[in-house]
Amino acid sequence: MHVPDGFIDAPVSVATGAVAAAAVAVSLRGARRELDERTAPLAGLVAAFIFAVQMLNFPVAAGTSGHLLGGALAAILVGPFTGVLCVSVVLLMQGILFADGGLTALGVNITNMAVVTTVVAYAVFRGLVKLLPRKRRSITVSAFAAAVISVPAAAVAFTLIYWIGGTTDVPIGQVFTAMVGVHLLIGIGEATITALTVGAVIAVRPDLVYGARGLTAPLKLRVNGELVDTPAAEPVPVAARSHRGVWLVGLAASLVLAGFVSFYASANPDGLEKVAADKGIDAKAEDHAAADSPLADYGVEGLDNARMSGGLAGVIGVGVTVVAGTGIFWTVRRRRTPETPSSGASPSGTSPSETSSVAPGNSA
Repeated sequence: MHVPDGFIDAPVSVATGAVAAAAVAVSLRGARRELDERTAPLAGLVAAFIFAVQMLNFPVAAGTSGHLLGGALAAILVGPFTGVLCVSVVLLMQGILFADGGLTALGVNITNMAVVTTVVAYAVFRGLVKLLPRKRRSITVSAFAAAVISVPAAAVAFTLIYWIGGTTDVPIGQVFTAMVGVHLLIGIGEATITALTVGAVIAVRPDLVYGARGLTAPLKLRVNGELVDTPAAEPVPVAARSHRGVWLVGLAASLVLAGFVSFYASANPDGLEKVAADKGIDAKAEDHAAADSPLADYGVEGLDNARMSGGLAGVIGVGVTVVAGTGIFWTVRRRRTPETPSSGASPSGTSPSETSSVAPGNSA
C-alpha cells in the first residue's frame, strides 16, 4: 500500500506529513517507556524483519497481490509506540534507498501504514486479550484478529485521504469498495504471518513479547496422573535470559527471506496498485525522486542477474534497516531518565518482561 508521488495533492500531503511527524514525536516519547536493554535491539530486528517480509508479495486474487504492512506485528512484539517507529523506519528506508513509496507521500504512508495499522491493531488486540482466557493461544488468536482488521482500516484511511486530496476525479464510492474489498483479502495474509510470527516467539521466549506482559496462567501440578491448578495465585517469574539467540535467528530468517525467498514473490501489482490502475487513480502519478538510486526497485544497479540483484538488494536493505533501527531505538532507550521506569516495572526496578509470563499450563 505504498502511495507514490502524485496521488495526493500538495496541501493534503503537507497535512499528513504534519500528522505523521506528530505521531512519530509522540511515539519517540512513548517508546522510552516500552524499551529496555533487551528490547531495544529486538525492536531494530523487528523493523528489519518487516522490511524483509514486505518483499514477499503473495497472490490474493486474479492479477493482484498483497504484502505485510507490519503494524500489528510490531505493536504486539515491541509495543504500540515502538511499533509506529519500526514501520516508519522501514518506510523511510524503502522511500530513500529503494524508490518504494513517494517521498512527498511519506507522510501519507506513515499515517496509513505505521500509525493507523498500529493503533487499530493494538486496540483490537488489547480488547480481545482482556476478554479471552489468559493463555498463549489467546495471544495468537488476538494477534490474528487484530492484523485482519488493521489492513482494511488502513485502506479506509487511504480512501479518506484520497477523498480530501486526490489528484484525479474518481467516484469515492468506487475507490472505497475496491480498496476495502481487496485489502480484506490481504488482511488474511497479514494475519497469518502475524499470528505465526507472534506464536513462534511466544513458544520460545514469551517474556520478549510486549503484548504478553502481565499475563499469567496458573502453575499446574501433576497429581495422580492429572494436572491440577496450584492454590498459589502469584505469577510465575521468567528468568532473565539473553536475547542473543532470538536476535541471531531472527536476523538469519530476515536475510534468507529478503535475499532468497523474495525471488519467488508474486510479480502482480499489490492492492493499491491494482485499484489505482483499474480506477484511474494513477493518472497523475509522478516519477520517484530517487528513481536513479543504485537500489531502486529492489535491484542492484549494474548487476544483470535478476536473482542476484534482487537478493543482494534485499540483504542490503535488511542490514541497513537493522542498523538504523537498532541505533534509533538504543538512543531512545538511553535518553530515558532514571526517574522514568519501564512500563509496568516493579518497585525493585525489575523489567516487566522479567516478571511476567504466558504459561500454557506448565507441569511441575
